[in-house]
Amino acid sequence: FVGIPLYFVDLQDDLDDFGFEDYGPDCDSMRITAFLDIPGQDNLTPLARLEKYAFSDNVFNRQIIARGLLDVFRDFSNNEEDFLTVMEIVVRLSEDAEPTVRTELMEQIPPIAIFLQESRPKFPTAFFEYLMPIVVRYLTDVNNQVRKAGQEALLILLEQDLVAQSDIENKVCPILLDLSAPDSDDEYKVEAVNIICKMASMLSRTTVEHMLLPRFCELCSDGKLFQVRKICAANFGDICNAVGQEATERLLIPKFFELCSDSVWGMRKACAECFMAVSYTTSPEVRRSKLSPLFISLISDTCRWVRQAAFQSLGPFISTFANPSSAEYLKFTFNNFVSSSEQPMEIKPESSTEQTSAEVHTKLSEDLNKNSLEQSSDCCASPGEDASALCQGDKAAAGGSGGTKESSVPGLGSALPPAQDVFNTFLYWRPPLPDISHDLELLQFKADKHNDGCSGPCNNCVASNEIKKVLESLQEHIDDPDVQAQVQVLSAALRAAQFDSVGDCDTKKMEESGDNLQNKMVLDETVVSDAACKQVQGDTLSSPASQGDISDQSSTRVLKSTDIIPQPLLDQYLSMTDPARAQTVDTEIAKHCAYSLPGVALTLGRQNWHCLKDTYETLASDVQWKVRRTLAFSIHELAVILGDQLTAADLVPIFNGFLKDLDEVRIGVLKHLYDFLKLLHADKRREYLYQLQEFVVTDNSRNWRFRYELAEQLILILELYNPNDVYDYLRHIALTLCSDKVSEVRWISFKLVGDVKFYANSANALGLNFINELVVRFRHCSKWVGRQAFAFICQAVVEEECMPVDQFVEHLLPSLLSLASDPVPNVRVLLAKALRQTLLEKAYFKSVGNPHLEAAEETILALQSDRDQDVSFFATIKLKQDNMDNITIEKQ
Repeated sequence: FVGIPLYFVDLQDDLDDFGFEDYGPDCDSMRITAFLDIPGQDNLTPLARLEKYAFSDNVFNRQIIARGLLDVFRDFSNNEEDFLTVMEIVVRLSEDAEPTVRTELMEQIPPIAIFLQESRPKFPTAFFEYLMPIVVRYLTDVNNQVRKAGQEALLILLEQDLVAQSDIENKVCPILLDLSAPDSDDEYKVEAVNIICKMASMLSRTTVEHMLLPRFCELCSDGKLFQVRKICAANFGDICNAVGQEATERLLIPKFFELCSDSVWGMRKACAECFMAVSYTTSPEVRRSKLSPLFISLISDTCRWVRQAAFQSLGPFISTFANPSSAEYLKFTFNNFVSSSEQPMEIKPESSTEQTSAEVHTKLSEDLNKNSLEQSSDCCASPGEDASALCQGDKAAAGGSGGTKESSVPGLGSALPPAQDVFNTFLYWRPPLPDISHDLELLQFKADKHNDGCSGPCNNCVASNEIKKVLESLQEHIDDPDVQAQVQVLSAALRAAQFDSVGDCDTKKMEESGDNLQNKMVLDETVVSDAACKQVQGDTLSSPASQGDISDQSSTRVLKSTDIIPQPLLDQYLSMTDPARAQTVDTEIAKHCAYSLPGVALTLGRQNWHCLKDTYETLASDVQWKVRRTLAFSIHELAVILGDQLTAADLVPIFNGFLKDLDEVRIGVLKHLYDFLKLLHADKRREYLYQLQEFVVTDNSRNWRFRYELAEQLILILELYNPNDVYDYLRHIALTLCSDKVSEVRWISFKLVGDVKFYANSANALGLNFINELVVRFRHCSKWVGRQAFAFICQAVVEEECMPVDQFVEHLLPSLLSLASDPVPNVRVLLAKALRQTLLEKAYFKSVGNPHLEAAEETILALQSDRDQDVSFFATIKLKQDNMDNITIEKQ
């Protein structure tokens, strides 16, 4: 229908007759308002025709006009009078009663504003007088879609810095403050707080702090709508970054504490996810004294999803303790830290007090227990956990949407379960013990006092005996996988309980009971901060284990300087490799630990590598290949952090293991092979020459990208070895890749061969041997692809200046020019490119009297008259290499 003019009439049938129903968003070749330029029977000017259809009774006409406003402004922006008339039409059209028309119009405001800014010197006046009031008015439109369009347009305009500061302070902010007022409509309030949070990063710090920050603090304590608090929690880090350190510590940190102890688990989870951003904005003192204990409370939360989010943020949070230069780098590194595991669905309003877990978390049905658990809408449970026990701190939310924040820190309740609940695995996870490794004098005092005052069995001993009985009862069903999972969790609980036992004899018996069911007991949960524990567990220090046992277990994880990070944070991070964590927190917790380990190592420094060494080795031998793959991709970064000595001692053995791992793991090592090898000493580096050949063999021969990556790395690795090593080891790999079945691998391998530098001196025996091998293997190859490769290699040698031009013309040029008589056009095409784009551009061939210039010119003239059009084209036209790369030269 391209040749049919598009007339707008009021009847839809007439529109269909003109083929207008075929016009859609994919038809970019035609302006939507092209009909304005075509004379019709109405004898109206284009501007009058625009006004006619902009206010037509046909909604479809008005929609098209709104959708084509950008084209309209392009057409009428040259004439000032016509431009103002169009602006008046837009203002009138913005008051259209049809929501779809208003939505279409608002979607065009940002591109119109950008166009006017670029093309009209008087842009500010026109935009602020006509268009900006429309955007502000639509923020309060009665139609939801129109409001959404207005909000998106406002954010785009702010991002493009197209809104004046006066309009922000006098028009935009007052509207948002009214919409987010306590007595505002719920739907408007939720939208307003969302837009406030999103626009905070685009405004000046003064505007945010003076106009929006007070309202944001009020909304953090909104007791009516949990959705409002949820948005505040999710965007808390952005607000902190917008207002800076002083306002964050004075006004926002107290609100952050409230949200971290909110009765709705979704709030606490959102706080855990943004903890790094909040911490980055605070001073080291606040980070250590306030945020660290707060984070420990989240990591010990009663709800699994909160604990899961906290552990995922633990590494990034620790990275904020690094020195400022490193912290800036780590902030960038962790900025896109996204969990690969699925997260629970958005929680529903608390008006529905009882729902099944499948209704609340449909996306997590495959991870949750299939049994239907009755629970409140803001609570979740992991497999086998009782909902009421799992989210003890969430019970208050079930009473209605106006649930208030808890006064106590979540996740620090103690007390083991009664005997009748003995099969509830979660309830045996008592709160972690406090850190006593740095206070041995107090520890000894407490221990002596306890030994003097305790004459009967304590509650912990009774609880341990109960766990022991359950373990014994499960022994006959140990072959059942479900029972094995229960045994694993109960054994960990038993291990944790033994630290509170008084008699060493009882401790030994309990360990023997656990060993009968499981060869290796799960380690105890690591300690929480002293500040958090003293609130709830003031007496836990009264029954410690022996000093020697604790000292032996923690000797390898104690920091040399506690000024770097609090020891409890490190202990919690090291516990992420505990198998019990996978049962009670997240099955992929080890992967998150591996992901953040380089950042943690950079924060601690190489002097504290002993704290992470065992954890790193545990992750490197994890049964999940995704964990090992994560380490493989970052081992070169860790090597830079640790230095050559620690790398050789601790990383090289793990690196060697990755070389023999699955392809999914090996690719991580391979992508940064050069970066790792260059950090090693020359003698240690030579040990990998033979192992490099193993990369040519893959688990799946179709995995050609693996071999492509190998060729790319070898191009870099060539400089790390001497000519003899290159000839004896790398030459063979390069030539093998040149014969690969996949053309992409062959082409990058040809470049690899061309980059070999050891034949720069052709008098060298290695250089002459390799040149002769190239001529025999490629120039005289029976397959045309080999001869084509010879032309490409010669071109690469000249481009990369792998050998002097005078030596090139002596040893390779005669064989190259002989390809002019090759019967295959594809070979002659490569020859034409090599001559025209590379050789003849060198100064050597442009010098007068050059004996080889005549032979090259004769060859290029012969190719210009070649019977194949592609050959003559490349021999005649001198194109840039960038353009040539996009032209396919291989024919079928």
